[in-house]
Amino acid sequence: MSATELPARHAEPPARHAELMDGVYRWQRHIYDLTRKYYLLGRDRLIAGLDVPAGGTVLELGCGTGRNIVLAARRYPDARFFGLDISTEMLETASAAMAREGLSGRVALARGDATDFDAEALFGLATFDRIFVSYSLSMIPGWEKTVSAALAALSPNGSLHVVDFGQQEALPGWFRTLLRGWLRKFHVEPRESLRDVLESETAKVGASLRFRTLYRGYAWLAVVGQRS
Repeated sequence: MSATELPARHAEPPARHAELMDGVYRWQRHIYDLTRKYYLLGRDRLIAGLDVPAGGTVLELGCGTGRNIVLAARRYPDARFFGLDISTEMLETASAAMAREGLSGRVALARGDATDFDAEALFGLATFDRIFVSYSLSMIPGWEKTVSAALAALSPNGSLHVVDFGQQEALPGWFRTLLRGWLRKFHVEPRESLRDVLESETAKVGASLRFRTLYRGYAWLAVVGQRS
């Protein structure tokens, strides 16, 4: 399936949130990558740490413009990539990016809800060697379900990689106030309980968790190693 062929077989994502995201990104998507590179920190570190096996499969939940998939596909040329997003607007931009980069044969995109998706129906695969979520949990209602859904879609010996806003605990209070005010304009809310949820969900499946604080708490980076 090519990046420009969005699957027709899927459950419709929650209409209210899908419409909200389409509204937010209808125009933002055109300048998203240019502006976000200054404050979505840690994304490239996540990609470098994927360590995708030869011939492996990689799924990004909340793939947005496809920026991360493009960079990961360049870094891991033997892997196949899949992207899921709830926004039709973002998927349109991502699809164009894959075609422009000559990646349509290695990347499949689909519209769906990251908290409740059927990977088999969307992509023809039930599990993936690597799944990653980059600055999306802070935008997803019921984001905790995304964590459990991702773990359920991991292949044996697979891993889940997450980067998102931390609590800025070691940064000045004025900075945190300004950042939170800016993020609210885009319906973004840093998840204070992210570490607790990851610990709880990994314990349920007997997986391991590595959790790192980046840039004085600006961002959190986590890797869940699935049990074999």
